Amino acid sequence: MKTILLIEDDPVLRENTQELIELSGYIVTAASNGKIGVERAIDIKPDLIVCDIMMPELDGYGVIESLSKNDSTKHIPFIFLSAKTERQDIRKGMNLGADDYITKPFTEDELISAIESRLAKIAILKDTQNNAASKSTNQHDGLRNLEDLKNFFDDNGEISNYKKGDLIFEEGQNSNYVYLIRKGVVKAHSLDENGKELITSIHKEDDLFGYTTFNTNEPYQNFATAIEDTELVGVSKQELISLLNDNHHVVMDFLDLLASDLSGAKEQLLEMAYSSVTKKTATTILKFADKLNKKPNEPIKISRNDLASVAGIATETLIRTISSFKKEGIIEIDGRNIKILDLERLQNIE
Repeated sequence: MKTILLIEDDPVLRENTQELIELSGYIVTAASNGKIGVERAIDIKPDLIVCDIMMPELDGYGVIESLSKNDSTKHIPFIFLSAKTERQDIRKGMNLGADDYITKPFTEDELISAIESRLAKIAILKDTQNNAASKSTNQHDGLRNLEDLKNFFDDNGEISNYKKGDLIFEEGQNSNYVYLIRKGVVKAHSLDENGKELITSIHKEDDLFGYTTFNTNEPYQNFATAIEDTELVGVSKQELISLLNDNHHVVMDFLDLLASDLSGAKEQLLEMAYSSVTKKTATTILKFADKLNKKPNEPIKISRNDLASVAGIATETLIRTISSFKKEGIIEIDGRNIKILDLERLQNIE
């Protein structure tokens, strides 16, 4: 029999929900607040946790954050049960690692179906992992390179779609997922103390992004926003860590990827510190053309603010500079579209 931990501070709702789950054939352990719930989870290692959000001592968000830091409980399926129905509340819960979110009032079918589907998913994943392990006699039968890893993302990741301008994750948010871009372009950006945006990197189709340290539960260090309509495939950081532990060849490719990221960041900092305004602007236009997979004769559609924040200059300065490029016949401007007319001159601007 599977064991369910129910964390709910309302005694009547707790008792009724416990009875409902038990009648469906599960063993239920109940906790009256978040603090007790965390202690019970660590003690009994339940197969699944159903948890309210608004509770004394420790709320539901605090519960899942505490359990995610414990190696023995961080993989336990987690379902939020709450009257909070705002989109940002639901998104916050899912970003923290929850598997499902049921709003009150709920029906018996809604709750039991959610529990059954979560437990079934875990069982399927375990079977898949066991089958994969039995087919592989050594690490050379697994993933061999970064392309194999990207194929794993395609075959096993969770697909999500974002419209142009949508926020994918924000600075300080729990870094639960690493992403592969199937389609579109994403900017990673930070804000200084005055609220000015600085784009730290641009990611295009087939790029991986969103990885932080793998040794600690470090949050995302920047914001990520879709520059155009984007389709992502996400794999949980814990699953990625497991893959890298079992496939050392991929680790070496991943180190090369990290080194390339560091080199790109260093190059951007040097350009921002020492290059002229015209050089910064020209280089940034070329970067966007490359990331957007545009040929020299195809226009790129990008906001002036995004161009300026990558170049590290004021928007007004950038506008004056691209206007001078237009007058010299190097580029053509039509609204937000920029078309490169003389690639060689743009590449050689100092």
